[in-house]
Amino acid sequence: MAGIKRKSAAPSKSKTGSSYKRAKTEGLEQNKSKRLPVNLETETDSDPLVESDTTEHSGDDDGVSWPSDDDPSIVKDRASDRDSHGKEDARSKGFAAQTKSKARVPFAPNDGAGINSSSREAHAKQKVLAQERKAAKPNADTIARSKKIWERLRMKSHVPLEERKVLVIELFDIITGRVKDFVFKHDSVRVVQTAVRYANLDQRKMIARELKGEYRGLAESRYAKFLVGKLLVHGDGEIRDLIVPEFYGQVQRMIKHPEASWILDDIYRGAATPQQKAILLREWYGAEFAIFKTDAHDTISADLKEIFAKHPEKRTPIMGSLHNLVNQLIQKKTTGFTMLHDAMLQYYLNVMPASEEASDFMELLKGDEEGDLLKNLAFTNSGARLVSLVLAHGNAKDRKQILKTYKGTFQALAFDKYGHRVLLTAYDVIDDTVLTAKSIFPELLGKENSLEDQYETLIRYTADPNARTTILYLFASRAKAVLSSEDLEFLKEVHHIRTNTSKKDPEVRRSELVQALSPPLLSFIAAKADTLVETSFGCHLVTEVLLGAAGDSQEALLGIAELTTRDGEIQTVLGTAAAGRMLKTLVQGGRFNPKTKEIDHVDTVQTFADTFFSKIQSDVVRWATGDNSFVIVGLLEATTFSKKQELMQILNKHHKELQQAVVKNEASSAAHKEEPEAKNKKVTTRGKNKGAQLLLQKLGK
Repeated sequence: MAGIKRKSAAPSKSKTGSSYKRAKTEGLEQNKSKRLPVNLETETDSDPLVESDTTEHSGDDDGVSWPSDDDPSIVKDRASDRDSHGKEDARSKGFAAQTKSKARVPFAPNDGAGINSSSREAHAKQKVLAQERKAAKPNADTIARSKKIWERLRMKSHVPLEERKVLVIELFDIITGRVKDFVFKHDSVRVVQTAVRYANLDQRKMIARELKGEYRGLAESRYAKFLVGKLLVHGDGEIRDLIVPEFYGQVQRMIKHPEASWILDDIYRGAATPQQKAILLREWYGAEFAIFKTDAHDTISADLKEIFAKHPEKRTPIMGSLHNLVNQLIQKKTTGFTMLHDAMLQYYLNVMPASEEASDFMELLKGDEEGDLLKNLAFTNSGARLVSLVLAHGNAKDRKQILKTYKGTFQALAFDKYGHRVLLTAYDVIDDTVLTAKSIFPELLGKENSLEDQYETLIRYTADPNARTTILYLFASRAKAVLSSEDLEFLKEVHHIRTNTSKKDPEVRRSELVQALSPPLLSFIAAKADTLVETSFGCHLVTEVLLGAAGDSQEALLGIAELTTRDGEIQTVLGTAAAGRMLKTLVQGGRFNPKTKEIDHVDTVQTFADTFFSKIQSDVVRWATGDNSFVIVGLLEATTFSKKQELMQILNKHHKELQQAVVKNEASSAAHKEEPEAKNKKVTTRGKNKGAQLLLQKLGK
């Protein structure tokens, strides 16, 4: 009965019971629908097995395919089963013999080529059908020709200028009057983008006018949105004024759209005028600002303080609408929009500190578990200001959590135009200086890397105006020498807030941070003094750090003094104005104070004058008559210089060389002015060697 049971179980098996995959092409299906004639006498067991045409009725999942229930032999067997049940063994043996011959029908060795041939034919037919469908579409010929031109034009470096001009003319002949037929297809819209790229201004205006009324749809298209951006980048004010007004009244919908939101924010950030930006941002404040249009000639402001001053009754609905839209975007994880950051800043500027609204907003910021919101905010103007205000108003716990969020991004913040302000705010408002030092400085200086890599990182900081600020801000005794006017104005607001929210004295906080930052910077100066003095930025860093550092700076000072004993290119570097200012400040023992007309002495550099003189003693005359003769003047004026008489004796002995230096420079300057070419050129000769002249006066010569 075993054979009967297996036959009856066959139809109940799943179609996926066979371990062989069914062929998917039409040719293979046709090939499988017909049982191939096989000469069983000539087949061997070593012939390759293929899937049977009865795969859908396969039995156990053991690699054997059973014959179909419709097979005449099986029907006959079943009829005989009903006639006689006493011959089960015979039937079982007969069925086993039958299935042995029918379970798998091997193909002839050459039949694989037939399957491949059928598959190729099927693919060829499919390709022909696809081409026929494309040809049946409207404008098929023109689109095909325009794509051929696009293929040629996009290879910018391989197309001669004259050929490109001819191709652009032909391309505009094709698309003129039919731009809308091209822009909503993913392939043909690239043709229009290329046309915009190589067109002249009048041709671009023609395309912009043809698309009037379609810009919102283009912005919402996955591919056509790039055309809108190209028109704005390559266009002028007229094209901009055609495009931007079509987004009025649609901001709340578009900012939540997966495609349109990015192009809308790009326009807001980089293309829109201040008036247009205000109109777009006001729509965040509620439906009223989207529905009721204002006169185009009116001056429109998006400042909520001005709006609330005129309409105080609108505060509740405006703040509610603004909070809801901000929350929606945060929940959708779309937090990189400049428009969002501007809206969030407007909201925070109009809540009372320590109020329920302010607390809810703080929780909204901290609720982003990944921290993407705070990280994105730090890299825009409004966002960096918002984060700084939150740090200034926050309590110790809030500040600690915000600082933790920025872990891994401190170097990126330092180099950013706006992000470095977040670091400066953290220096100024966080009372826990141990937390600040441990959280920021190791990553900022790259302490996880090798010592040489750390020095390379600091050299990059020195050359960047933003990153340099994050290092020098704590050391600079004069903030104007380090900070831009925008940074100074920005920090005034932070300093005003911290008087009520921070307990530690600002000078104590600064000195504690300086103490933590000084050792690695002093080691850096000692190791890379020759590299630093090559640039004015490096000389500035050396001066500020040595005058403001805490701890032993003798090794760094000695590294600077040792440079004077080297030969070669370094002597030329030490002759620059930046190097001269650095050396004069150090030998004087501090920086000149223009208010008191005196030197503000710094204890840590008082020994540099003696160290410097010991290195140049045999070369004093060259320094006194060279470009940086004021360094020697500084030595004579330094109150802490112990070998002044020895220096005076050397200068007296060589006073003639000093006189020659003054006369030589005067003659050189006069000769330069008499040259005909010099009349229309800026005079680069320094004229008198005033340093040498001052030395002669001090000597009484």
